[in-house]
Amino acid sequence: MTTAARDTTRSGNQDERHGTAVVVGASLAGLMAGLALSHAGVDVTMLERSGVVSRARRGAALGWVSEGLLSRITGSRHSKNGSAPLSSVASGVQSWTAVHARLRAAVDADPHIELRPHTTVRSVGQDADSAWAITADQQTFRGDVVIGADGHGSVVRAAVAPDKPDATFAGYLIWLGLTDESSLVSSRHLPRDVDILSGGDDYLLGYPLPGPDGSVTPGSRQAGWAWYDASHNDLLRETRAVVGNVVRRSLTSADIPEATFRELVDKAEDLWPSPWREAILDCIERRAVIGTPIAEYVPDRLVNGRLALVGDAAHVPTPMTGSGFSASLHDAEAVAAAVSAGVGGQAMAQALREYERKRLSSVRSVVQSGQQFSRSFGNLAT
Repeated sequence: MTTAARDTTRSGNQDERHGTAVVVGASLAGLMAGLALSHAGVDVTMLERSGVVSRARRGAALGWVSEGLLSRITGSRHSKNGSAPLSSVASGVQSWTAVHARLRAAVDADPHIELRPHTTVRSVGQDADSAWAITADQQTFRGDVVIGADGHGSVVRAAVAPDKPDATFAGYLIWLGLTDESSLVSSRHLPRDVDILSGGDDYLLGYPLPGPDGSVTPGSRQAGWAWYDASHNDLLRETRAVVGNVVRRSLTSADIPEATFRELVDKAEDLWPSPWREAILDCIERRAVIGTPIAEYVPDRLVNGRLALVGDAAHVPTPMTGSGFSASLHDAEAVAAAVSAGVGGQAMAQALREYERKRLSSVRSVVQSGQQFSRSFGNLAT
């Protein structure tokens, strides 16, 4: 079965819409790319293998996210049935899930974006006139371009950079957790910004996040934490979360042995101050902890003909850089401008090469700056 990404003309929009794109992946980078392409007049089909927010992302935080930056990519949009405008996200440190929800709402409200969940892409290809993605159930989705936004394990990257297809394990993991501020008994209030702490050989990032309802009132927020740990690489390999030098998946609570939980309790009590100690212990008690192996990827190229990469499919820095979200947003805007130029008359491959020229040096520098930390902290011998 072959499905066109979108008709290049639509009733009432014939003079405004031009070109089609297939975006593989609907995490943050994919959603932003889809929105930027739609803003540029390109009709978009998005293919996402999952149907819900990944558990591995719960508790993860983004660095400072400005409401203006987020509004720039989402625009002032109403739902497709004309109801109330989309809710906003206050400027500040934000949970991954809150930003994802805002972007997803904007995508759902956009009549020029079709998002297909539970659609796993197995391969991509191209010819002189189009590019396509083939799914696990043998559907083919065609467009003027295919944009890979499918994360550090990108399928599209294998077609863009076949000589360098994999992100590599950085030698450590981060334990992630999230708890309600109201559950903490400590008299010390959460800070306004990120706490960066060191203890023994480990590091901890603790961050206040808005509550589930978006409230930033003290007492109604959430406490998120990310514990950098290079001492459990053996567990990652035993569970095949890391195979060889490639990160395959995150550890869920079911993967984490009771002995490891007890070890983390002992270390947390010894290493970390209030209120982060209490937040960690609460998450461990509830078994609400995720272990995410850190991957890194320094790109040599971002495009191949009508195929292009954005976000973690294009470049994978350690989270310690705090720059992944902004880099993905700039990727999305730059690739949308290139695609618009390509369907507007300029040769598509030439237009995408201009995207690569604008972004490659910058994103390489971001990843390489984080590698300085990883090389001093990570343990690749285990």
